[in-house]
Amino acid sequence: MLTPGDVSHVHRYRLLGLAGSAAVAVGGAGVGAVPVADTLDPASGPAALGLFGAYFGLVLLVAAWLLLGRAVRGPRPPGTRAMLGTLALWAAPLLPVPPLFSRDVYSYLAQGAMIDAQIDVYAHGPAVLGGPLAAQVPAIWQHTPTPYGPLFLAFTAPAARLARAEPTGGILGLRGVALLGVALMVLSLVLLTRGDRRRRAMALWLGALNPLLLLHLVAGAHNDALMLGLLGIGLVAAQRRAHLLAAVLVSLAALVKAPAALGLLAVVVCWAGCLGGRRRWVRAAAATAGTALVTTVAATALLGSGYGWIGALNTPVTHHNWALTSVLGRVTEAALQATGSGLAPLAVPAWRAAGLAAAVVCVLLLWWRGPRHGPLLALGLSLLAIVALGPAIRPWYALWGLLPLAAAAPSGPLLRMLVVASGGLALAELPSGVAPSGGQFAVAVCGALAALGVLWWAGQWVAPESRLGAEEARSAP
Repeated sequence: MLTPGDVSHVHRYRLLGLAGSAAVAVGGAGVGAVPVADTLDPASGPAALGLFGAYFGLVLLVAAWLLLGRAVRGPRPPGTRAMLGTLALWAAPLLPVPPLFSRDVYSYLAQGAMIDAQIDVYAHGPAVLGGPLAAQVPAIWQHTPTPYGPLFLAFTAPAARLARAEPTGGILGLRGVALLGVALMVLSLVLLTRGDRRRRAMALWLGALNPLLLLHLVAGAHNDALMLGLLGIGLVAAQRRAHLLAAVLVSLAALVKAPAALGLLAVVVCWAGCLGGRRRWVRAAAATAGTALVTTVAATALLGSGYGWIGALNTPVTHHNWALTSVLGRVTEAALQATGSGLAPLAVPAWRAAGLAAAVVCVLLLWWRGPRHGPLLALGLSLLAIVALGPAIRPWYALWGLLPLAAAAPSGPLLRMLVVASGGLALAELPSGVAPSGGQFAVAVCGALAALGVLWWAGQWVAPESRLGAEEARSAP
């Protein structure tokens, strides 16, 4: 009898995911985050066809991922080689196309050009740079200093030099940096789950083959990939008792994007577990903090960026983002305005402050129980709390918590929540990375419905074949 773990089924899921990824790439080639001069009129036929195809492919890709999850949880989960081959197969069509689902890569290139021009990226936005690269940056970020750490900016300047001759060269350079981060993420998942085939297959499925990783780290080339890759390898070092190295790697991850600094708590827990005495927690915390401080000072001096990145961490958040606290703030603001209250302007800042306070409380509670449940689980849930209660949210931010949680082998309601959130967030952005109009939303829905129709038809076609195989197995002597 055929089961979800049989090779024939897994092969079908791989081909289905490849078809979805290819459709996303072909559709996104015209309606992705292309240079401003090449942008299609959203109301044109080619733009509608590209958006239809991209969302058609998105649904196929998400469906393939969900079906592969059944195989992973089946009696014979695919091996590591099969999982890595599937990842390479699904990622390949996304490599040569323009950035998809976000225009952030153009901000990275503009920041690199600013560094070359000796403009302080922690004090000025790309508008000060001017020129063709700055013109690609969305208006809401034109006057915003960068919140990224000096380690990532060290990669943006060489990419910007490539972009001067040909914009595609700079984009491919930054995509290469993102792929390096993805490779480190995959390696960390393999090493963190060594010796347990089922747990490793689950970790690779949830953390590496996740549509969010493919769409936003591979196709979108976000710097979160480098942050998570360094964080993951740092967690491997902590697990293997190389605590000094772990603290260095996690600190470097935080010098890409600051949220990775929470990983230092996992290093403290692992380090304290290897020490004896009543003051082991103090000693572990002091050693980790000291190593992080030395790493930060040394890296900042070596990269020559100065310490402006610390002040840039409070870079303003756009008013209209869809974070929970921002939405509640806007609702409260509207209600206060309706009553004529002068407190209306304080509503959004107040809700965001309350969200950050709640996130801090969640993190403290999680780490108070962290040694009992394990540092990977505590770190993953802490990062998700920061994402859910923070002042801004983007679909790929969910990957911050997914990496350590995937290695922790979640199950039950937590696993179901992560799967549903991943699938839903994968459909939350247009390939262009901008908010949809009513017409674009309708076209995207039509593409998704067409994919669901194809999946239903394919299911009707495959079901009789599966039943025939089961009957032949039962009748065999």
